Amino acid sequence: MKRLDDIKKEFPIFERTINGKPLVYLDNASTTQKPRGVISALSDFYSLHNANIHRGIHALSEEATERYEQTRKTVARFINAEVPEEIVFTRNCTESINLVARTWGEMHIGRGDEIIVSALEHHANLVPWQVLCMQKKAKLLVIPLTSEHELDMAAYEKLLSKKTRMVCVTAQSNVLGVCPDLKDLIKKAHARKALVLVDGAQSVGHRRTNVQALDCDFFAFSAHKMLGPTGVGVLFGKYELLEDMPPFLVGGDMVTTVEQYRSFYREVPWRFEAGTPNIADVAAFRSAIEFLDEVGLDSIEAHDRELWQAAFTMLAANPRVRVLVSDACSATSVLPFVIEGVHPHDIATIFDSEGVAIRSGLHCAEPLHRRLCVPATARMSFYLYNTFQDIEMAEKALKKIFKIFSLTP
Repeated sequence: MKRLDDIKKEFPIFERTINGKPLVYLDNASTTQKPRGVISALSDFYSLHNANIHRGIHALSEEATERYEQTRKTVARFINAEVPEEIVFTRNCTESINLVARTWGEMHIGRGDEIIVSALEHHANLVPWQVLCMQKKAKLLVIPLTSEHELDMAAYEKLLSKKTRMVCVTAQSNVLGVCPDLKDLIKKAHARKALVLVDGAQSVGHRRTNVQALDCDFFAFSAHKMLGPTGVGVLFGKYELLEDMPPFLVGGDMVTTVEQYRSFYREVPWRFEAGTPNIADVAAFRSAIEFLDEVGLDSIEAHDRELWQAAFTMLAANPRVRVLVSDACSATSVLPFVIEGVHPHDIATIFDSEGVAIRSGLHCAEPLHRRLCVPATARMSFYLYNTFQDIEMAEKALKKIFKIFSLTP
């Protein structure tokens, strides 16, 4: 098992400085840094194994295919899919969700049907369903939030009806960090014969995911938010659902036979992976999962919560700072805040001057910010390589803001 107290040494990016200061990276909800093992795996593939996959007979092609398909098996084990064939590789979580909307949705959503999303959703799990509902003349319903910014489950139950076809919900808000009770939500949806798609981009690298125990129908996430390369997305789908869905993109490699006027498609999951995929990054993604396994997701989840609590306590001690969640909520690893009289972009700029990277803006969740009645937020987000010293550096940057804007702490 890897120890978290010195794990930052395995990430070469932390050897550099920003504005003459040691890098403190607190923008993990946007993307995560990469350990040497992942970087080496990517370099190793291009240096020694680079070839196209699936159709080649020569040794390099067979090696590349083996590495690509081995990652599929590793991902299936990591989220406890029943079989590797339930794992589809895409470009990112957004494409994974669009795949479901444009295939399953095209087949099963009609006039008057209803799709439910939550008020917490990232645009990636909102806009595809908006478009589908407009095209199909279906209705989009939204689960509201409680005063604690958790999903209002009583209101959710009232939204469910015999017209509900799909429920789309995040496993963890990228703005507020709150984690809905997925098991309860999924159980209630299935009782009404509705399917459930979970956006797991923020959660899957931070705590254990068991898609069989959840009984979700689809689960989407991205490699880059869990130490892996960019350009790799994952869609889990129950096999019987994937088998019934038409291709998303068509062309090479997703066909078995092509005649002049018709074609025959490959079985699941390869019918959804048209053309040459992102072979090298998929192969390197396996190293990221192995790294997480060595650390242990239980350790990562506990570490996230300890850092979150320390940062919450630090921010909440300042009357000028408004933290948008309470320490009694389900939030973890993501901490949003605003400062009276200071725009979040100015907050991020001053933090950056101290070498501290945080995110500011709408975080691809504009409707949620309207519900929160704030034009934008600043956001700190934590991961396994962050330390309590990072929180101290963030506090130093916060004090600099008070000084620059002549604010009394």
